[in-house]
Amino acid sequence: MARLEINRSGEMEVFVRVVEQEGFSAAARTLRMTPSAVSKLVARLEGRLGARLVHRNTRGLQLTSEGCVFYERSVQVLAELEAAERGVTSHDAPSGRVRVNTNVPYGTHVLLPHVPAFQARYPGIRLDIGLTDQVVDLLEDRADVAIRAGPLKSSNLVARKLGETRFHVVGSPEYLKRDGTPRTVASLEKHNRLGASYARATQRWPFVERGVAVSVPCVGNVQVSDGEAVRHLALAGAGLARLPVFMVREDLKAGRLVAVMEDRNPGDTEAFHAVFLDPARQLPARIRAFLDYFGEVGLG
Repeated sequence: MARLEINRSGEMEVFVRVVEQEGFSAAARTLRMTPSAVSKLVARLEGRLGARLVHRNTRGLQLTSEGCVFYERSVQVLAELEAAERGVTSHDAPSGRVRVNTNVPYGTHVLLPHVPAFQARYPGIRLDIGLTDQVVDLLEDRADVAIRAGPLKSSNLVARKLGETRFHVVGSPEYLKRDGTPRTVASLEKHNRLGASYARATQRWPFVERGVAVSVPCVGNVQVSDGEAVRHLALAGAGLARLPVFMVREDLKAGRLVAVMEDRNPGDTEAFHAVFLDPARQLPARIRAFLDYFGEVGLG
């Protein structure tokens, strides 16, 4: 890439590269500039704006509040410039990198299995996927899209529903043979109820018994950091788990897990949404392609 002409869009691109490459030296390599030139350009940009955009410390760079705002706006402006230059015609093939943050169950059972088909349809798009059941800040994580389960808090993010899922209480045949199969809500008291320790994890299991909605606390002798780990504990016979259908469908078919207390299942659902920053005018084609594709895929 040729050295950038120092203008406003050029300054924005350099600043965005510094943020995304997490340092001046790495950004300089991608821009074919010297680290000192990149550092001086960012310092000049901060001087022109009259605001500190980044803090430098031994762990690297940290965006200030003003830096977060300027990074978000810069990404939007550069995306609009790119779209304008390409003409955004219907035959344009989407290209570029899409950074996705998703929880471990959705990533494991829905997103990752569909990556090859997505790549075949959109060979110009590169996916950068992070899996965590912790809620991340899109700006701090520099993600284009985050996939979140359950109710969404009010925010300045745009949400697109990807689907919804029901739940089963499940246990392995070995566990049920050893500890018995629960038939009533009261009988759950003697069972180990596996749970997750992340902040959004449901701490009670709902049921309907004799037409009345009831719930029991999710208590057991082990908690883990994500839903997929709960599934593996259930498969290993450690206890009962309440998991989304899309996570355990194949296990149920294969007999690795058994659904229990289905006559008391309330049939409640949990929605999954893709959330993303609201671009001022035009959503980049690469992000729109990702959202459209996985909106079609849903939760299987």
